[in-house]
Amino acid sequence: MKISLINPPYLKRFSRQQRSPAVIKSGTLYYPYWLCFAAGVLDREGFSLQFIDAVAEKIEKQECIKKIHSFNPALIIIESSTPSISNDIIFCKLLKNKLKNAVLILTGTHPSVMYPDILINNLFIDAVAIGEYEITLQEVSNKISANKAWHNVDGLAYMANGRVVTTNERQFISNLDDLPFLSRTYKKFLNFDNYYFSLASHPMIMLITGRGCPNRCFFCVYPQTLHGRKYRFRSPENVIDELAFITKDFPEIKQIVFEDDTFTANEGRVQYICELIIRHNIKIKWFANLRVETCFKTLKLMKQAGLKHCAVGFESGSQQLLDKMQKGITLSQSESFKKNCDRLGILVHGCFMVGFPGETKETMEKTFNFAQKLNCDSAQFHPLFVYPGTDAYKWAVSNNYLLTKDFSEWLTEKGYHRCILNLPGLSSEEIMNFCEKAYRKYHLSCGYVLKKIKQSLRYPDQAKRNFISGLNYFTYIATSK
Repeated sequence: MKISLINPPYLKRFSRQQRSPAVIKSGTLYYPYWLCFAAGVLDREGFSLQFIDAVAEKIEKQECIKKIHSFNPALIIIESSTPSISNDIIFCKLLKNKLKNAVLILTGTHPSVMYPDILINNLFIDAVAIGEYEITLQEVSNKISANKAWHNVDGLAYMANGRVVTTNERQFISNLDDLPFLSRTYKKFLNFDNYYFSLASHPMIMLITGRGCPNRCFFCVYPQTLHGRKYRFRSPENVIDELAFITKDFPEIKQIVFEDDTFTANEGRVQYICELIIRHNIKIKWFANLRVETCFKTLKLMKQAGLKHCAVGFESGSQQLLDKMQKGITLSQSESFKKNCDRLGILVHGCFMVGFPGETKETMEKTFNFAQKLNCDSAQFHPLFVYPGTDAYKWAVSNNYLLTKDFSEWLTEKGYHRCILNLPGLSSEEIMNFCEKAYRKYHLSCGYVLKKIKQSLRYPDQAKRNFISGLNYFTYIATSK
């Protein structure tokens, strides 16, 4: 049986898989890793697959539809996100008009939450796979292939007799070692050169070693829509096997990007992974998302095992706001973490957001001043993103803070992030202006530019990354209002 898995056409370099989907100023383009997990499972089952990442391959709607029509699949799987949902539904309708007999299933964070509205208003969509969807799609595919009814598979929502029907809740995958290596699926269906991450050397590979996050941040989308709060992870041995596979079979890859929500959610496991990397003499640089509670011992082992760069959610310079967003960290922890990274020579990308409950002009300035004090290698300043299914979205809706409920307006015309919150004493325009000014003031200061020049002269591998990131940002400045 033939199956098409599609990351549908949209804006140039739009990353659906990013936690805050958008076109990114640095030129970053994420791998479609969730869709690739599903492709790996279906490929292992022996199905004939067509995988199209239309964004990465720069394929327009009509050309993409033509490719799928020519393949003539029995099942079509489309991934979507909040900002792209209107575009993606239009694409689904055009596609279904051409392939009326194919079963079309929508997946992703947004459909997992908003499936009643999606299904009621778009009857050409046959079903939505809710939450973690690899095994759901595997079971649906086996049913269709055997000409059996598939609507009773766990984890689905669909229309029947004019109403939305949901099947039993899909249980989370308990043993993530059972999933095929992402890197094998990438190699079979994607072009490594199409994907870029501004915090890593190119070409790089994005991997996931754990799902679910035990922390309670009220804005984080994956734990609240796809994978749950319980932390599940691949065994250290399984992770090492994939790293060894990559270094042997893909010598062109220069860096691994671990895209787990929090790579260090289980520090004992991470320490053992690092010990295995060192023991097996796996020589490759890597990046990870960390939290500020990460202890010095773990950081030191990660550095010895190849960690070069990390991203950290410092979020705010106000302890009161950190508490309100349920971040579970303190400002002093953030300072200690950054000092430890500096001591070890680990580069830190600081993530800061504004627009939280209780935010004021004064707290925004506190956040910028705190960012300057931490003096990270790079930083981002974003408005708070509230996505359906998160506590942050419920807070914004219940207080009537949303500027618009039209999801197509959550980005600018070119796909950049837009603030969609109007808060008491803070308009969306004021929040967005602060973010833009903070980003420029941070990265275009004489001290920062001088630091980057020195870094580039001392470390040639960083010089290329700095040049590309800088070029992409200046292009953004030149082409945006």
